[in-house]
Amino acid sequence: MPAVTVKDITVLPRVTANPSLRARRIKNITTAPQGFEGEGFPVRRAFAGVDMADLDPFVHLDQMGEVEYAPGEPKGTPWHPHRGFETVTYIIDGIFDHRDSNGGGGRITNGDTQWMTAGAGILHIETPPESLVMSGGLFHGFQLWVNLPAAKKWSPPAYQDLRASDVALLSSEDGGALIRVIAGELGGHQGPGSTQTPITLVHATVQPGAELRLPWRKDYNALVYTAAGHGFAGEEGRPVQMGQLTVFSEGDTIVMRAAEVQESRSPELDLFILGGQPIKEPVAWMGPFVMNTKAEVLQAFEDFQKGKLGRIPAVHSAPTHLIEG
Repeated sequence: MPAVTVKDITVLPRVTANPSLRARRIKNITTAPQGFEGEGFPVRRAFAGVDMADLDPFVHLDQMGEVEYAPGEPKGTPWHPHRGFETVTYIIDGIFDHRDSNGGGGRITNGDTQWMTAGAGILHIETPPESLVMSGGLFHGFQLWVNLPAAKKWSPPAYQDLRASDVALLSSEDGGALIRVIAGELGGHQGPGSTQTPITLVHATVQPGAELRLPWRKDYNALVYTAAGHGFAGEEGRPVQMGQLTVFSEGDTIVMRAAEVQESRSPELDLFILGGQPIKEPVAWMGPFVMNTKAEVLQAFEDFQKGKLGRIPAVHSAPTHLIEG
């Protein structure tokens, strides 16, 4: 997993967690079912089977791949609408192109992130570039949906292009883990992503046998998805492996440890760590729309059918606007 790497981890700022602070205990561990998204690319549904109250303010998380495409196989999504939340697409390996009806978009590759605020409504498309379709190659990433509170669901659409070089790079206290802060704050260090909902989003790579002990805001929930490798969650040392989500209960720190022996194809423990301040509002979710009531979801479908969520731009980055109803 390349994403962002460093030659010398010892030069990075170190994140420390006071050992006297209360470590969060494990609430539950679930295994993500596998399926397909868009035009047929493989995904693991990381949040499947988890109580929405434990996920708040997050709604949905897909691990896309890891898959080695043959020539002609890479796939994406067709144009589709969203309203009421934000999509965060983080690429570890491979290349993905994005376009939206608000004029946002670009190309992301190893360690880059696309952050789209759908807000009142937007159309977008995500596809591999033609060169990757022709050649094939490795593809691996995540897409996270972050809910918006009712007061912000009707905000204008927005787009952030976060380069891998902008990510805050840190080390664990013992130097055994590389920590990439994509958004939010961790140990006094700020990631580049600007969030509508208070959250922290981290990608950590933990060396075999090393422990990762992170300070974590008390008012945030705490979720850790194992993207690759084997390890142990919490001070209880519950075994976890690729494709499993650990939901933590209340406390001050998150504790994870990598197993001493890893598989050759996944020599390290890779973790996608996220938490946020719960919105604590009703969630009505159907397909591409995340609202507060069923009536609002039905209205979103009606608005989409009437062309009120935007127009597909003829040229990338051409001036576009939402159609007023």
